[in-house]
Amino acid sequence: MRSPMHRTVGTRYKYSIPLVGLIYSVNDMGRIRPTYIKRVSIELINKYPQAFSKDFEANKEMVSTLTDVSSVKMRNRIAGYITRYLSHPEA
Repeated sequence: MRSPMHRTVGTRYKYSIPLVGLIYSVNDMGRIRPTYIKRVSIELINKYPQAFSKDFEANKEMVSTLTDVSSVKMRNRIAGYITRYLSHPEA
């Protein structure tokens, strides 16, 4: 008898692949952001290190003034990544 963590991949194959190592809880996973958001954010932090802080609202205003981001959603994502990047100590 198979364990509950052992599932088959497809029904037409005669073998099964254990998925034990592939099951994660929601708390173990992080946010996945597009590379261009990370690239622009880190570029802004390197270019203007004193302009940003751990405050999202202040970072949102600085992103608006320093860049020509066309959409509000993109501005907020960049400012959010900057806030998160500055809030976490480097490991």
